Parts: sequence; structure tokens; C-alpha cells
Amino acid sequence: MEKAEFTLEFEKPLRDLQQRLEALYATSKEQNFDVSAEMEAIEARLEATKRQIYSDLTAWQRVQLARHPKRPYSLDYIGRIFTDFQELHGDRCYGDDQALIGGTAWFEGSPVMIIAQQKGRDVKENLRRNFGMPHPEGYRKALRLMQLAERFNLPVISFIDTKAAFAGIGSEERHVSEAIARNLREMALLKVPSVGLIIGEGGSGGALGIAVVDRLLVQQHAYYSVIPPEGCAAILWRDRSFSEKAANALKLGARELKDQGIADEVLEEPLGGAHRDIEAACETLREALSRNLAELKTLSTEELLERRYQKYRNIGEFIEG
Repeated sequence: MEKAEFTLEFEKPLRDLQQRLEALYATSKEQNFDVSAEMEAIEARLEATKRQIYSDLTAWQRVQLARHPKRPYSLDYIGRIFTDFQELHGDRCYGDDQALIGGTAWFEGSPVMIIAQQKGRDVKENLRRNFGMPHPEGYRKALRLMQLAERFNLPVISFIDTKAAFAGIGSEERHVSEAIARNLREMALLKVPSVGLIIGEGGSGGALGIAVVDRLLVQQHAYYSVIPPEGCAAILWRDRSFSEKAANALKLGARELKDQGIADEVLEEPLGGAHRDIEAACETLREALSRNLAELKTLSTEELLERRYQKYRNIGEFIEG
């Protein structure tokens, strides 16, 4: 029987039902009672409660799901969707940033270039990965790999999952804003197809630095925002307790991104989030990636660049006075 796992605040009704189910199961084993009818009733209620909770999530609850500690990270998807991933290291300027990884791989019989932000599962790995927040050398490494992909005519696939670029003193001294800005310019002019997958957090310029792509796909419970909710709350209300209010105001959910023309496609997740069924989440990503790459490969370089230009020109609204 599946054991209760890490529980978010809004998931507590599910945890309580799961614990009741486990207790009933343990009692039936110990005392040899037939409690199948009672267990079926609790399982039915558990399923109904799941559907009720996850079909009506607030923006802040979606942010919490995007940060779930069991949620699949980039390497989880790379290992299941691609074959022969060969990581390439260093920006040829300063160092090798482990928060932003990349390299070549095979996807459905064709070579591709992967660029991905990677978080850690435990304290040791999080320190090594800098909690998934890249330094400027990470973005310069990403640019080097994109240019390598262009040289060998490889599609670029970006896995986006970061709260933000790292804003420490060393990062600022090495010009993180310039590194991100340069990536925006160079990705806009890249002469090979590019697809971005937002699989968790998509925060600020840290996400945008590898997200100027031909097709942007967002998982159902991921988010993409100009700033994380806590940062927005700290600036507007000078109080991080307003994070939930900020999340609602930012319109950062997948459906809202699609409605605004920022995201091209929303990828459905298993009920309760991608961590509930990683294989199913992988299959959804694989199908969407295959379909979008096939469509992009039919375009000439001129069509690719023109469509990308128009895509970003048409995002947002303005009024001429």
C-alpha cells in the first residue's frame, strides 16, 4: 500500500484520508478482519477529494506544486526521454556552473542539444547546484552550447526550472544581467529550431535567459513570471506574507500564460502533479516535443526567424496615445 508522503497545506485532507486507509489496512492484517467495503468507501472518497482539490487550485497553490520537493527535475526527464546524453562543461571563460547543465543527446533517432536548469534533492546536491539558480557562467555556457548547436544544425531544447538567476555579489561582479541580456539577443537570432519546456518554476530573467524559443510549452502546474511571488510581495507590500496575493496578481499560471499568448501549449499533468506519475508526465512531454520539433523542422531558416520575431512582437498589450 502507498504510504503518505510530503504534504502541502492544501493537501492535508488527502493525507488524513490516506492515514485512515493505512490504519484500516493495518488493523485488517493484524486481526484478520474483512474491511474491504470500508476501504473501498475511503478510496472512493480519497479519489473524489483529489479531483475536487486539484481541479480548483489557486495561483499560490500552483506555485507550491511547482516547488514540490518530489517534483521531477530536468535530469529526471532527460534520463527517461532522451538517450546517450553527453554533458558538456564550462563557459570557456570562468567556470562550470552546475545549476545550468547542457549537452548533446538523441531524441527519436535524431541528435539534439539540451540546455537545462537543475535543482538538487538534498542539502549537499542543492549546494552544488546552487538551488537551481544559475550564475553568469551558466548562461555563458548555455550560449556556447546554443552556438555549437547552430554550427552542427541541432535543435535546441531548454528545460526551465529556476526561481531566479543567482543575485549574489560574485554573480553581479561577473555581470549576470549582461549574460542574460546577451542570451536574449542571440536566442532571438538562432538559426535552428528551439523548444522550451517549463517544468517547475520559471522565475524572472533567470528563466528567460534560456527561454527565447520558437515554441514554449508549460506543464499544467508550472509557473512563469517576471518575478517570484515572494519578491513581488517584498517590493509592492514590503512584506512577504502577501506572496499569495502577489501570485494571483502576477497571472503566472499555465492557462493564463496560454491565454496571454506567452505559452504555446499547456501540458497536462497526472492528477496531483507530475511527481504522482513520472512516467505519464514523461510521455506527455515526449509526445509534445516530438510534434513541435517535427513542425519546426519543416520551416526554412527565414520562416523560422520571421515567426519567432512575430511571436515576441505580439506578446503584450499597449495603447498608442
